[in-house]
Amino acid sequence: MHSGTRLLALLMLSCFLYTVPAHAFVFGDVVEKARALAAGKYEPPPEVPGFLRDLGYRDYQAIRFNPEASLWKEGLSLFRVMMVPPGNFYTHTVKLNEIDATGVRSIPFDKTAYSFPDELAKRVPADLGHAGFKLTYPLGEGTEQNQFLVFAGASYLRGVGAGNRFGLSARGIALNTGLPVGEEFPSFIEFWLERPGGSSDRIRVYGLLNGPSVAGAYRFDIQPGEITRVNVSAELFFRNDIEQPGLAPLTSMFFYGENTGQPPGEWRPQVHDSDGLLIHDAGRDEWLWRPLVNPDRLKLSYLQVDRLGGFGLMQRDTAFHQFEDAGARYDLRPSAWVSPRPGWSGGEVVLVEIPTKSETNDNIVAFWKPKGGASEGDHRKLDYTLSFGGKDVAGQNTGRAVKTFVGDGNRPGGGNVENSYRIVVDFAGGPLDDLEPDAPVVSKVSEGGGSEGAEIIEHYVEFVEADNNWRLSMLVRPGSGPEPVFRGQLLLDDEPLTEVWSYSLSEAARNRQGES
Repeated sequence: MHSGTRLLALLMLSCFLYTVPAHAFVFGDVVEKARALAAGKYEPPPEVPGFLRDLGYRDYQAIRFNPEASLWKEGLSLFRVMMVPPGNFYTHTVKLNEIDATGVRSIPFDKTAYSFPDELAKRVPADLGHAGFKLTYPLGEGTEQNQFLVFAGASYLRGVGAGNRFGLSARGIALNTGLPVGEEFPSFIEFWLERPGGSSDRIRVYGLLNGPSVAGAYRFDIQPGEITRVNVSAELFFRNDIEQPGLAPLTSMFFYGENTGQPPGEWRPQVHDSDGLLIHDAGRDEWLWRPLVNPDRLKLSYLQVDRLGGFGLMQRDTAFHQFEDAGARYDLRPSAWVSPRPGWSGGEVVLVEIPTKSETNDNIVAFWKPKGGASEGDHRKLDYTLSFGGKDVAGQNTGRAVKTFVGDGNRPGGGNVENSYRIVVDFAGGPLDDLEPDAPVVSKVSEGGGSEGAEIIEHYVEFVEADNNWRLSMLVRPGSGPEPVFRGQLLLDDEPLTEVWSYSLSEAARNRQGES
C-alpha cells in the first residue's frame, strides 16, 4: 500500500474510533426524560435496606470509599469521581452514567471499592447502587486531588473554592419551604457525567430530577478553582400547583453570631456557616446586606428587587479568632453567589430562618420566588451561575458591613433611653479605604418594616482608628407593631459609599441581648 494511502486509512480509522457517535447524548435528551416523567404518575425512588437507613452518623462515616477506585483515575483527565454510599439520610440510590466518545454507559456499583465495618460488610448487597458522587481536581499547585463538588441527597450539591472547607449547600429546587403545607424535597434520580479531555479544566454533568409536584432536567457546566463556578441550565415541568417555588436555593446554618449573643454555656464567640444574605438589585444598582439571625420562631422575609443581579449566603467572618473552633474551622467555610442569566424580574428573594438549638441543623434557606408561584402544567426555563468561594465571590465594589452589634439602649455605652436598643454597624472596604479619617461621611437611616411607633432616636458616624473602619451607631426603639426592620447606609456628598445594611430587630435578637 502506498504510504499516503496508508496514512489516510489510519486517519480514517482514528476518526472512527474517537469521534462522538452520530447521536451524542445532549441536554435535550434529559429534557425529554423530564417531560415524560411529569406526564406520568409520580413514582418515588425505591429505598435502600432499613439497616442502612437506620445507620447513625458516626457509623455511616465509618464507610470509606477507596480513592484508588475513582472513576477516570487511569486516564489523562485531571478530574476524578468518587462514589458516595447510601445510608443514614441518603435513603435511596441514583443511577450514574458516563459519557465519552464511544457513547453512554452505566457506572456499576462495586462493593470492593468501599471499606465497610465488619458488621456491615456481609449485609450490604452486591448490587446496592450509589447515593451520589464527589468530584475531585487538583486545586493546588501540585497533582493532589481535592474534593470540590458533591452531588448527594435529594437535590443537594455542595461546593468549595480553593482553601475552603465544605459548609453551605445549593439545591436544584425548593418547594413550599417554610409554609404550613409542608416542604417537598424532589430528588435527582439519575446523572450523566461527561468525561473531560486530558487538559480540560471544565466538566459537564447532566441531572434528572423528580418529585411529587415537579420533574426537571439540569445541565451543570463546572470549572473548579479559587472560585468554583457552576453554570446551571434547567427546565422544569410542574405536575401540581406550587404556592412557593424556590429557584436556585441555598441552604446554610446560623446558630449564633456577634449580632445575637452567645447561648448559655457556649464558649466559642460565634458558630455559623454563613452570617448574612447579600442581594444585588441591578435595577436600582443597589447592594443590600441582611445579617442572619437564629429566630425564636419560624421567620420568612420577602425582599423585593427591580431586577435581580444576584444573591448569596455569605461568610464574611473569615478569621480564626472570630470562632476559635479548631475542629469545625467555620472561618474556612465558603460563600455562595447566584448570578441569573439574564437578570430576573417579577419576583422576590425569600429568606427563611428556622429556630435551632444546635449547629447540626441547617436552618437558613434563601431562594428566588417568581411572581405568581407555579401552576400545574407550567414549563419553566432558567439559567444562572452558581459560584462557591471566599467572601469576595460576588464581585461587590461597595463598602460592606463587617460587624453588627445589638445591645441595651439604657446603660453606660448604650444610651439612657428606656426600652431602646443600641445598634452598632462597622463598615469597611470599597471606597471607604481611600477616605481620610476626617472625611465628612454621614449616615442615612430609616425603618422599613412598618412597625407602629418604631423610632430612630439618633444616629451618627465615626472613624474607628483602632480597627480602620467606619462605625454607624444608632439608638432605636422597636415600637409595638410588626417586627421593625432598620436600614442604614453611609454617604459622602450625597453619594452612597456602602451597601444598604438591613436588619430585622427580632424578638430573638432582643431577648438574647438582654440575657448576655
